Amino acid sequence: MEGSRIVSLTSEGHSGYAEEGEDIVCASISSVIGLTVCAVNTVLGLAASVKIDPEHARISLHLPGGLSEEDEHTCQTLMASLMVYLSELHDEYPDYITVMEV
Repeated sequence: MEGSRIVSLTSEGHSGYAEEGEDIVCASISSVIGLTVCAVNTVLGLAASVKIDPEHARISLHLPGGLSEEDEHTCQTLMASLMVYLSELHDEYPDYITVMEV
């Protein structure tokens, strides 16, 4: 975070809820991050940095700076929604997902 601005997200590792390929927690996390990436880069046409490391089950999203007020508001709404979703997923599966704000 930069002040109150959410600038990036990183997800790393498998949840361990079930075997790889059958893990609904991992699939939920991957899907919601994928949706956010599509919204930011494809729908809004912004150049957010996305790095994917399948070997370590890691994905990171970093929002660009210098956005218009409207794009910034939309991105912050998307990122805040993502954090709320992940926090709710943690509440449902506390042994399988950790959510940290740094």
